Amino acid sequence: MKEKVAVSACLCGMPCRYNGEKLEPVFNFLDDEVIPICPELMGGMFTPRLPGEIVGGTGEDVLDGKARVINSEGEDVTEFFIKGAYRTLELLKKYDVKVAYLKSRSPSCGIGHIYDGTFRSVLVQGDGVTTALLKRNGITVRKGDL
Repeated sequence: MKEKVAVSACLCGMPCRYNGEKLEPVFNFLDDEVIPICPELMGGMFTPRLPGEIVGGTGEDVLDGKARVINSEGEDVTEFFIKGAYRTLELLKKYDVKVAYLKSRSPSCGIGHIYDGTFRSVLVQGDGVTTALLKRNGITVRKGDL
């Protein structure tokens, strides 16, 4: 039996991105070994939704209460991102998932680089909220896309 892995649902071709855009599938979400996740939807957000970015830091800072996730209209949506991150962690623990392949640059799933909070497509070093929480809990997180 193969090891189960979690994958950002958008990378499985599911239309869950903030704008509802459906990406070309990178992973086959019908495989028993792949568990598709979307922390933003798991946190209570809908598709489509306004884009969000982390303001004042990274996902680590959001988890520590030092930064916020704000949408493009200036609304604080931090609670949805934190809730989604913890629900994702709970699901991965339930299914003993040790590896997650996540969408780059996302305020939830970003790995290594996220947008800087200005909504001008400027990248900074750091992880998204879910990536930071998964790493804190010993789950290996890898980029599932370019």
